[in-house]
Amino acid sequence: MSTINGGHYPALSHRGRAVRPDGYAFGGTPDGGIARLTLSDDDRRVRDWLTAQCLDLGMTMTVDEVGNMFALRPGRRSDVLPLAMGSHLDTQPTGGRFDGVLGVLAGLEVLRTLDAAGVVTEAPLMLVNWTNEEGARFAPVMLGSGVHAGLFSRDYANSRTDAAGESFGDALHRIGYQGPVPSGHTRFGAMFELHIEQGPILEAEGFRIGVVTGVQGLRWFEFELTGVAAHSGSTPMNLRHDALRGAAQVIEGVHRIACENVGAVGTVGSLDVRPNSRNVIPGQVRASIDLRHPEDRVLDEMEREIESLVAEVAASHALGHKLERISRTSPVTFDPGCISAISAGAAAAGFATRDIVSGAVHDAVHAAAVAPTGMIFVPSQGGLSHNPAEATLPEDCAAGAQVLLDALLAYDLQC
Repeated sequence: MSTINGGHYPALSHRGRAVRPDGYAFGGTPDGGIARLTLSDDDRRVRDWLTAQCLDLGMTMTVDEVGNMFALRPGRRSDVLPLAMGSHLDTQPTGGRFDGVLGVLAGLEVLRTLDAAGVVTEAPLMLVNWTNEEGARFAPVMLGSGVHAGLFSRDYANSRTDAAGESFGDALHRIGYQGPVPSGHTRFGAMFELHIEQGPILEAEGFRIGVVTGVQGLRWFEFELTGVAAHSGSTPMNLRHDALRGAAQVIEGVHRIACENVGAVGTVGSLDVRPNSRNVIPGQVRASIDLRHPEDRVLDEMEREIESLVAEVAASHALGHKLERISRTSPVTFDPGCISAISAGAAAAGFATRDIVSGAVHDAVHAAAVAPTGMIFVPSQGGLSHNPAEATLPEDCAAGAQVLLDALLAYDLQC
């Protein structure tokens, strides 16, 4: 039992199910990871599974027009908005079993536990599965929650295409999860997201629970350098227009710019080299740039430096160039009331906490634009994420789920 303001509430009663990666059956890979890209057949299967679990609890499930899923458990009061919890079930192509998945399964476990204990909250409770958080198949990241928050239009989402040319809208329709509810019409009074840290801080400092105070800003870019594809044996070095050589200088420049701005990180994570033949000088390179920092002011300056970098590299090698910003997420500070409820929940469960700013972006960023929002972190072993070896100890998963339950109950006392 946990105690909040003198009340006694249930401890989790289904911890085996909470920490077991039920979703592993859908897209599991031989190396222990998950490859469950959004709107794939495996995504459809895990969505069907989640729907069945929620219906078994007597909840109602609604799906909006970009595939966001909302399961509702009634409370004593119908005149207040639901308290939401959840995350996402899509993964990276080489994803782990906990990123996003933990937040959805823990939310389901909270609902099972409350049912088993016969607890009815004042406010209704809602479990959410956001569509396309990862952005691995359809850019940008957090597309479903972004449409919900009014940051992207439904038409914009539907027009996104994957590497094979299939549109988001077509894929959504194909798997049968293009729902009838208009985006943004499903409202909630607050949102709590449990997530693995995806970094090394909590483990290194010996904390089981991180109270997330905010999320740093993010800018995504795509750049293209175009030279001349030519024979590698017969083209002298001084007469080449090598797009890959130029890209290598951009990659090194991104690293330098990030290192020169305290607190910043910069990554070139994808590279498409054409014609990609061992005896042909690369004639075209397309690549991504990922910049992050807790302050928009610094990101603005970094963006200007990236623009100059790409132009200067292209000019020095007589290359054509393009640079497009495809995503911008400003830094977010989470709601003090939600942070307080999470701290109270952790105290009730007996866990010491550490305040932490998230280096990764999450659907909670967009949720914070429409409702009070908070996040709970649990440690990632070795700081690994977006990797099949991603792991979080079962007792840490259970601790995070318990804090989620207690935080919801603490917040519910305000209703």
